[in-house]
Amino acid sequence: MNTILWIAQGMLAAMFLMVGMMKIRKSKEEMSKKMGWVEDFSQRQINMIGMVEILAVTGLILPMALNVVPILTPIAAIGLVVVMLGAMATHIKRKENKMLMMNMMLLVLAGFVAYGRLAL
Repeated sequence: MNTILWIAQGMLAAMFLMVGMMKIRKSKEEMSKKMGWVEDFSQRQINMIGMVEILAVTGLILPMALNVVPILTPIAAIGLVVVMLGAMATHIKRKENKMLMMNMMLLVLAGFVAYGRLAL
């Protein structure tokens, strides 16, 4: 089970590191070409979402890898569940239904990590 949880954590970390860095580095105008949802948020809010995602990546990997306050790993995963709930609410409001499946998959994966790390 531990190996499966590490794989899930790695998948989440890779995905959220990629999108988090994009939200920090790219301008709202650049992102709006492919992601309409950014129109509902300011550049500062988009940057903050990116920072939260990058902090969650750190929390998913480092506490368990270093065995330093490992309770932070499931807390980070719960934080990503909350982020995905917000993303889903935004996409539902904007009627961007194609995005919901990816949000749901990431939500379930983060929930699995949170539950698995709390149960172990």
